[in-house]
Amino acid sequence: METEYSLKNKRLLIVDDEPDILETLIELLDMCVVDTAPSYETALTFLEKNTYDAAIFDIMGVRGLDLLEVAVTRGIPVLMLTAHALNPDALVQSIRAGACAYVPKDEMADIQDFLIDLMAAHEDTPHKHFKWFSRLKPFFDHKFGRCLPKPTGENLWAK
Repeated sequence: METEYSLKNKRLLIVDDEPDILETLIELLDMCVVDTAPSYETALTFLEKNTYDAAIFDIMGVRGLDLLEVAVTRGIPVLMLTAHALNPDALVQSIRAGACAYVPKDEMADIQDFLIDLMAAHEDTPHKHFKWFSRLKPFFDHKFGRCLPKPTGENLWAK
């Protein structure tokens, strides 16, 4: 499978305070080398000691936005994964803080595709990661209404 080949042996850090989410992501990403952390403190230790091809952070419960700041300074592309912080403000805040993608946990089954897009975009053109948004636009339109901007310009998320 092409997806597995693209992610094979990629090193990921996944941070979530829900053990079942961590288990599911480990299963979905079994072709990767995965470190998991159930807390901010554990994740921070991993970030200080290791290098990663990408990271997946929950927003709530693990101080995901604080972890995002640390990962961005280390050049690690981050996918924010959320259920409880699924709102337009959290989406914009995540992107402004440097997240490369913002994915609802309802869409977790497609996590391989989102990661491949994220890593490819990060290698080609850092900070231009709108393919994930295009994939999820119908979901966001249904969830939030048509209030979010179209993913077209570089300064879409500018402060």
